[in-house]
Amino acid sequence: MITSFKLWNEPNNLSHWDFLLDPDWHIYARMVVRTAERIRETGCDLPLVLGGLSPIDHDFLRKLDRQGALDVVDALAVHGFPVDWNLWPLEHWPRKLDAVRKEFDKPVWVTEAGVSSFASEAAAAWGLRRCRDLLRGERVFWYTLLDLAPRYEATTRHKQAEGSSYWRHFHFGLLRHDGTPKLAVRDFNPEFGICQWFQFGDERSLEISVRWLERLGVQEVRTGLSWAETFIPGADRWFDTVMDALAPFNVCATLCFTPAHRGLRPDHTSPPADVEEFAEFAARMAERYAVSQSAVGASGASRAS
Repeated sequence: MITSFKLWNEPNNLSHWDFLLDPDWHIYARMVVRTAERIRETGCDLPLVLGGLSPIDHDFLRKLDRQGALDVVDALAVHGFPVDWNLWPLEHWPRKLDAVRKEFDKPVWVTEAGVSSFASEAAAAWGLRRCRDLLRGERVFWYTLLDLAPRYEATTRHKQAEGSSYWRHFHFGLLRHDGTPKLAVRDFNPEFGICQWFQFGDERSLEISVRWLERLGVQEVRTGLSWAETFIPGADRWFDTVMDALAPFNVCATLCFTPAHRGLRPDHTSPPADVEEFAEFAARMAERYAVSQSAVGASGASRAS
């Protein structure tokens, strides 16, 4: 069941939020504030988490703080991939988290950390072991369980012509995309949660994931509910399928991605033309999967479709 909501994914990363259209994040800050208001108006009191920073940028947080966005969230989130992309050593994880906590006085979740096996499965397994040591006691969602299947595109501005910056996106899983295990699966400990995104309608990957999540003893799962996908026929059925499958786990649901026809430009990274529309989407997800599920738990009734 959903136990927290995350408000967007990597809003300071051009691959996920077009800050060229929103250079000081005024739109994002307004969206966070209004979305938090609408979620609370539904009666949902679950923790709200700011979209995970990638890179970990204090100036970005200061801009949001001046606009009141940090006041409405319960926790901050960061993403880190120093072995693959970030320009800081892996051993700096603890100081990175301590610095954010010290300046902004809020809990900090690591909602994505991972190491690609693009070059070496042994290197990825070592990276997991090292992160377990460095991040012991932190709230961490390991990225990810299943490799991205080659029939899909990675959600990033890095494209094929840029070489391994793009292709390593496909190799972050503890498992290959067909569900067979890689070396790192032996080093996973469920003291970490798992971040796993699901492609629309991919029930096979969902089934494989749930089976392995249970096998590994995972309790915390982060996944996404896409505003853009709500305009695909059958969206509610697919969202219900995912949420029902993940019901045994504590789910951090990331609300993100702009429908092409509702943005300042036709792309999922675009700021919405009207932040109220995203806030309404968030409120509907809270009502459907958090408020209603609380009522179900109390009454034993089933959710209306």
